[in-house]
Amino acid sequence: MNIQVVAVFRFKENYLADALELLKKLVHTTRKEEGCLQYDIFEDKNNKGVLFIVELWETEAHLFKHSSAEHLAEFRSQSAGMHEDTTLVYKGFKMF
Repeated sequence: MNIQVVAVFRFKENYLADALELLKKLVHTTRKEEGCLQYDIFEDKNNKGVLFIVELWETEAHLFKHSSAEHLAEFRSQSAGMHEDTTLVYKGFKMF
């Protein structure tokens, strides 16, 4: 069963350009992962610096493997001081 993930980030304004570069690299690498069906970045139209990733994975096993991927750990480490707030992550299954 496919699993959907939405991760919401709020970056400090002075780090936004750097965060976008890190996200580009993350997206490029993640889209190559087995089981990745969608991995897109969006910016909230009313709140600059609020970005969200919409992910779709073939299975929870694929998502679990992604969660421990080296490139994701690298992104987390490199972006740690850039966040305004805690990242919110929602995981779920399509209902309709």
